[in-house]
Amino acid sequence: MNKIKGINTQPYLGIIGRRNTGKSSLINALAKQDLAIVSDIPGTTTDPVKKSIEILGIGPTIIIDTPGYDDVGELGLKRVQKALEVFKLIDFALLVVNNYQIEKEEQEIILKLEETDTPFLIVNNKVDQWEGPTQSSFEKYDIINVSASTLFGIDSLVDTIVKSMPKTVYQSSTSILGDILNIGEQVLLITPIDSAAPEGRLILPQVQTIRDILDHQAIAIVLKETELEDYLLKNRKPDLVITDSKIFPEISKMIPEEIPLTSFSIILAHQKGDFYGYLKGTTAIENLQSGDHILILESCTHTTSCDDIGRVKIPNWLQEYTKKQLRFTVISGLDPIPNYSQFKLIVQCGGCMITKKQIMNRLQPAINAQIPITNYGMLIAYISGIFYRATAIFR
Repeated sequence: MNKIKGINTQPYLGIIGRRNTGKSSLINALAKQDLAIVSDIPGTTTDPVKKSIEILGIGPTIIIDTPGYDDVGELGLKRVQKALEVFKLIDFALLVVNNYQIEKEEQEIILKLEETDTPFLIVNNKVDQWEGPTQSSFEKYDIINVSASTLFGIDSLVDTIVKSMPKTVYQSSTSILGDILNIGEQVLLITPIDSAAPEGRLILPQVQTIRDILDHQAIAIVLKETELEDYLLKNRKPDLVITDSKIFPEISKMIPEEIPLTSFSIILAHQKGDFYGYLKGTTAIENLQSGDHILILESCTHTTSCDDIGRVKIPNWLQEYTKKQLRFTVISGLDPIPNYSQFKLIVQCGGCMITKKQIMNRLQPAINAQIPITNYGMLIAYISGIFYRATAIFR
């Protein structure tokens, strides 16, 4: 079977530069609408602000407007720190300058981008106000001339972004299910609808998986766990079953051993997490002691309920399994992680809302410090006694 590329993930495009170089104006020009507040007063943007736009050739893109990294004063330095934290989030950057000004500060930003392996373009904004030379004396990097106020060069900039942004930033090189499906095979997707389920829709991993199955010319069958027993009695045996991780214990008892079984979280872990790092780190559950501190990483923000998987179920299940009194910290979205060394285990969610680069940026300090990592699906499979079965399709 030919390999089918994965479903697009929204890339994060960072707009970086000094104060008053026209970063917010550039965002408005790219979006062709007033998304960001614009002012001639330096320091108008005080915190990183996310905007969502559609870039033809890439798809939905999250643009992050950042404070100027040359801000001054006690408050200004805090703004600069916020701007620097954006490097951990972005997949691509536009370094905005005026008058071809690439000096020490810009060199530091370029070095930071290169250290984080973040592709970037240098954008010389406000060329309509510049009467000097038309070319930069800084020859190492190409510079794109634009005027956000007159829209000069904006279409050319968009074309260059599309050509320069690696496709791996917004499109996985492999599909969610890799090459494990054949044409016409049936995949049974078990999607519980409980108090933690979003109102009136499926969650993103379920939607992405359905699309991936259709792209493979396979058959997606979606049902709740309450209909599973009746379905298995009346229909042909499915070729693969994918379930929500939190009902692994119940579903594993209902699905015959000869039918491959995994979860949405595990297939996402294989697509864009550190899959083999998770495999190795999961077994560290056996070494946990009372008082150990566990970090749970949610990659999106949401209201919680009594059925919340990361904040309620996993802590309860983990303490019940280990018979230890454990401490838990939950960090939502892409907030900074304080002091990795205090944690004995890090549990990452599936990461459906973020890119592989963002997941790995968050996990890499733990990997470097040899702190065990796992993810929701693998942890639940392990404490349910079906760890090997749930990961076998990707081994």
